[in-house]
Amino acid sequence: MGLELNAWRRGSGRTLALGLGGALLLGLTGCSTGEGRGTWSRVGMVEPASDRAPFMSDLWIGAWIACAVIGVMVWGLIFYAMYKFRRREGNQVPRQTRYHVPLEVLYTVVPFLIIIVLFFYTVRAENRVLAKTEPAHTVNVVGQKWSWSFNYMEQDNARIGAVAHEVGTIEKIPDLYVPVNKPIRFNLESADVIHSFWVPAWYFKLDVIPGHKNSFDVTPTKLGTFDGKCAELCGTYHAAMLFTVHVVTEEEYNAYVKGLVAKGQTGERKPPSAASALPSAPAKEEKK
Repeated sequence: MGLELNAWRRGSGRTLALGLGGALLLGLTGCSTGEGRGTWSRVGMVEPASDRAPFMSDLWIGAWIACAVIGVMVWGLIFYAMYKFRRREGNQVPRQTRYHVPLEVLYTVVPFLIIIVLFFYTVRAENRVLAKTEPAHTVNVVGQKWSWSFNYMEQDNARIGAVAHEVGTIEKIPDLYVPVNKPIRFNLESADVIHSFWVPAWYFKLDVIPGHKNSFDVTPTKLGTFDGKCAELCGTYHAAMLFTVHVVTEEEYNAYVKGLVAKGQTGERKPPSAASALPSAPAKEEKK
């Protein structure tokens, strides 16, 4: 029996060593590129592309640091107890302590202190992210099953002078164009159920609720194309609620909106009209 137990222990030790070695190799492989190193430094977050992203990034990294500190303390106490009170020759039983008031007070008070600190930094980050600015452009967004409508409120823009829109469908992913380094106000409405407007690179998302208007301000800080999606499980074809964000120069933005006007896509598409423009199921299923 003793030989079998020793063999099992040796096998377990080899398995653990191989597992740790594989994890280390995988980690080093992920760090071999600049992108991998950047992802590690952001603790898994995508590269930020908005003025609100640093607030969320600081909160995210700070939470990970707090978790790591607490984890190290807990693991340290666990391993200390395992070593200090390990089984010894003669099967001696450690001295039993029935009450330890200071220790009980400690593990009651410390969690409350942790929650208070995290709550403070969360509220501070939330206030900064939701702070309003004077917008240079306004986009009214309508979420509907199973796509998005974008209304560019440019009636007061001397270079455009009209409201233009794009209505996405379940067959065509809509495009959202915004100018770089310009504060944008997004007004969110829903035509049916709760959706959630999310652009991962902006480190921000906000619910789109029927009968309740939500809004937020953001300034895109990086040119490029970014993914957008619905972050709320909204029904059968939730996965189809995608959109593509194009952060362009001011001139390219004006040209794009004027192009929508030239196509006749003028006027604001509000929730009822936006919803009526969409099929309720993919085209391939309608043919069945």
